[in-house]
Amino acid sequence: MEHIYIVGLGAISRALAVFLRLSGKRVTIIRGSLNDGSYKSAHFSARMPDGTVLEAEVTVAALNTFSAIDGIIVVASKSYANKQLAIDLKEKIGNSPIVLLQNGLGIEQPFVEQNFQEIYRAVLFVTSQVIDDATVQFRPVAACPVGIERGSMENLSKIVSQLTTPQFIFETKAHLKNIIWKKAIINCVFNSVCPLLEVDNGIFSRSPHAMQIARRIISECLSIAHHKEIWLVQKDIEDSLLEISFASDGQLISTLQDIRRQRNTEIDTLNLEIARMAEGLGKSEAVRETKLLGELTKMKAQICLSGR
Repeated sequence: MEHIYIVGLGAISRALAVFLRLSGKRVTIIRGSLNDGSYKSAHFSARMPDGTVLEAEVTVAALNTFSAIDGIIVVASKSYANKQLAIDLKEKIGNSPIVLLQNGLGIEQPFVEQNFQEIYRAVLFVTSQVIDDATVQFRPVAACPVGIERGSMENLSKIVSQLTTPQFIFETKAHLKNIIWKKAIINCVFNSVCPLLEVDNGIFSRSPHAMQIARRIISECLSIAHHKEIWLVQKDIEDSLLEISFASDGQLISTLQDIRRQRNTEIDTLNLEIARMAEGLGKSEAVRETKLLGELTKMKAQICLSGR
């Protein structure tokens, strides 16, 4: 049985760690941005949609407590830190596989540039919200596909088997690019509109006006996706967005959680990455609303970070 190391101490990391521990797996959470030599046992709880609370003791350690890391490395920290994280992990993990559980486009590039041998990418169809220091609210929506950036289907199947629990289900997927883009476009909507309106994820299933805004963002993002030869259908993305909105009604999107906790967000790998792609194609005007909402979200986060 592989030892599973989860990088990041956010809501997804805590829930996954609890489920894996209850399934008898060896799990350690690594605080990727912390290098104070700390090493402790922490008690975490995951509250499920039916009210059930699952609990487990999990080891939490700073990255610099490890000279070598041998196992499955699951990266669930914020993607804005990937460049430094790839450098920090490079000399520690040898040929251990990396599995990225992050939102956005191009998040795997820092690990490719550092020549990691096995890189796998997951698309998450779950929501998880921090309630307090020990508890998260977790809600599964669908099985989470995992595909290959670098590696083999044989190893991918083994990794998926190790990571899957009854509460958090992963599945192998040979071709993931369309799914990554579809989820990224949906996240461009949720991670800009919800933080700016200070509302929960259910707003699109409740408000026709919010859904009109969502349609415009989806249309803009699709215009860039098609230039990248990603062929997605507007209606299909709208239906998925509404399904996620309905299923996660009352929960807060991660970007709004980050802003309220005075943390950096992943908006640079969502709306603003789409805007950068559009600029490179000479199509900046095609994503004006997507870019504006991204810039406003980033500004809101920076204001909260500065305390002004």
